Amino acid sequence: MTHPEALTARAEWNARIDRRRGSTNGHGTALPPPARLDAVTGRGHVTLTWDPVPGAVGYLVHRSESPAGPFLPLDHGGGDVLAVPHPPFLDTTGRVGQIYHYAVGSLSDAAGSGPLGQTVSAASHPRMAPASLTSLAGTVPDGAVRVVVDAARTSGPLSRPWQPMIGSEHLSHLLSEDHTGGRPIGQELTEALRTMHTELGVRQVRAHGILGDDLGVYREVAGEPRCDFSRVVAVYDRVRSIGLRPVVELSFMPRDLARDPSRTVFGYRAIVSPPKDWDRWADLVRGLVGHLVDRYGLDEVRRWDFEVWNEANLEVFWSGTKAEYLRLYEVTARAVKDVDRLLSVGGPGSAAAAWNGDLLEYAVRNDVPIDFLSTHTYGSPPLDLRPLCTRYGMDRLRLLWTEWGVTPTHFNPVNDSVFAAAFLLRGMRSAAGRLDALAYWVASDHFEELGRPPSLFHGGFGLLTVGNLRKPRYWTLNALRRLGSEEVPLELTGDGAGSLVEAWAGRDSDGRVCVLIWNGTLDQSKVDGAELLDRDVKLAISGLAKDRYRVRHLRIDRDHSNIHAVWQRLGGGDWPDEAQWAALRDANRFESYEPDRSIAPEGGVLEHGFPLPMPGVSVLELIPQD
Repeated sequence: MTHPEALTARAEWNARIDRRRGSTNGHGTALPPPARLDAVTGRGHVTLTWDPVPGAVGYLVHRSESPAGPFLPLDHGGGDVLAVPHPPFLDTTGRVGQIYHYAVGSLSDAAGSGPLGQTVSAASHPRMAPASLTSLAGTVPDGAVRVVVDAARTSGPLSRPWQPMIGSEHLSHLLSEDHTGGRPIGQELTEALRTMHTELGVRQVRAHGILGDDLGVYREVAGEPRCDFSRVVAVYDRVRSIGLRPVVELSFMPRDLARDPSRTVFGYRAIVSPPKDWDRWADLVRGLVGHLVDRYGLDEVRRWDFEVWNEANLEVFWSGTKAEYLRLYEVTARAVKDVDRLLSVGGPGSAAAAWNGDLLEYAVRNDVPIDFLSTHTYGSPPLDLRPLCTRYGMDRLRLLWTEWGVTPTHFNPVNDSVFAAAFLLRGMRSAAGRLDALAYWVASDHFEELGRPPSLFHGGFGLLTVGNLRKPRYWTLNALRRLGSEEVPLELTGDGAGSLVEAWAGRDSDGRVCVLIWNGTLDQSKVDGAELLDRDVKLAISGLAKDRYRVRHLRIDRDHSNIHAVWQRLGGGDWPDEAQWAALRDANRFESYEPDRSIAPEGGVLEHGFPLPMPGVSVLELIPQD
């Protein structure tokens, strides 16, 4: 049953979520459009490429059915930022055979596109063009993508943007003794975060509301402030006991300190008001940070991050103005640095990659400390904010995307899908080497922002369900950890190579080699798949130095590593009974696509072919044998 307060919270959220709190200033001059725009047509898709533009944080693709326009931003259904950080861009949203006209604008910040440049025209088709696609690897057959990996070479250390942090529900949830679906909330959320650390290597957890009234940090007695950080410490003690460090998001506002305590968000009524007294807010921040240093030691807390607020550019999260948020940032950052100048503080933690230039400009103009830039996006790979930092002389700022995911929408079926698994790989591969953290939102479906889960599969944000069953997205992060310590170069050719079908390869010093290959699109109208986008993969791995390997082929698709499909086969419904829980736990594993086999590479080369549906992920591990 959905409680009335949850329905109220959802209605308020839906009414207010799209309201922006002030626009960006448009930092920097308008950038020219990219040159050499090109379109490659394929079976079910058009792939666009272009030359990168210096200073661009991203690009916005526009499309029209007429060469005269109008050209409108191409909407792939992600529900948030439509711009992408780099080419190629894959369009699968159009009608097969329909000629479309494309143009691309460059972004100097996230606020909007610059002028559009040259146009190209193209139409996807139901079959490959008659001419064969060839490469040094040989002819690529119709409907196939060839992946050639050279395991004897390395591109350097393998970047792991998923490991620095993960998102979670407000951490007081860890202390909950309530149950959802018959499962203990606090116990299972703790175990979910432990899984993020032990199985995926995640180091930090970022969550809202550490200053909320449910933890009792601040009250006023006879007009005088009283602070109590004992329950904050109880939360952080638990976080530290499972091997994680907290990202201390300094939010939301305690009721007795709020200028307008009636302004709230979520079912748990977090207060989003500016403080009524800025000095008392600064004292609260100094007191909290000082208490954490006393409790955990300065060397430890210097390894934490202090983030100022959450998505203040949305009215639903901040009832003040943009100017008041910038003041909040300054007061907060100075208070953190009052405790120790080497503590790490940053922001703006904004929605849709907004207000980053505003904060950088304010920090430079007022000599305000900032150690990292943090922001959020959904439905697309994260933009490239380094040029924005360079514009303000802050090349060394850490770039932390403290929320990222396939959709910003609560209770969205895409969260439980295989589509989201391929999406996650595309985003992580794009982010590798160009930012410091890409934190998936969130670890667990034990989550109550707009009401607690009404059923086992309800489109929750979690990588794990209530009951800690692994969703397809979880297995992609598990697969990424298998890649190894060094990146291995590879080449892709064929229909959709590098845009529809992507790959990532790595190796370890013991000779183990791992190759991830996935088939996916940003187009959320294809959540349930599209046969026209299915591909055959021809994999060749050369440079294998060992005499014999055990080959393991793991798969995420409709029929493998898909716990939602298992639940549907069991009859679905709201919550499992005990027999169904047992069956689900038995299926809660990363599944093989084919039996393991032992091979002796001929001339150090392994060749292997297999079909790969869209959406779908294959993981090939080559494990040396004595």
